[in-house]
Order: sequence, then structure tokens, then C-alpha cells
Amino acid sequence: MKPSRAAPLAIAAFLGAVSAIPAYAVPPVATPSPGYEARLQEQRAAAARAHAPVAPVKKPPRRTRRAPAS
Repeated sequence: MKPSRAAPLAIAAFLGAVSAIPAYAVPPVATPSPGYEARLQEQRAAAARAHAPVAPVKKPPRRTRRAPAS
């Protein structure tokens, strides 16, 4: 009995066709939750207030060596 080459080709064709179909699965955490969104907005607003721009600290001028008197 000779081995048939049709079975592996059929399996490969089937897997190729199945892999071309896009998946529309959504993880359960991706669904919008009004309470969670409100907490996120509060947290982002608080972080924006905490990281308000501050005036830069001015460094004192660097001291330089005096040139020797000649």
C-alpha cells in the first residue's frame, strides 16, 4: 500500500484557510466600566496636579581660577 500525499496537503490547506480568518475575541477586562473609568480620571487629574511644573533651581556661577599675575 503506497502512502498517500493527499492527506498532508489537505491538512495544510485546511490549516492555511483557518489561519486566514481574523479573530474577534476581546478579553473580559477590555469592556468599559464606568466606575473604573471615573477612578482613572480622578487618578490622572491628581497626578497632573502633583507634577505641576516647578521653577528651575538656579545654580550659583562656577568659580574660575584666576590667571597668575605676570
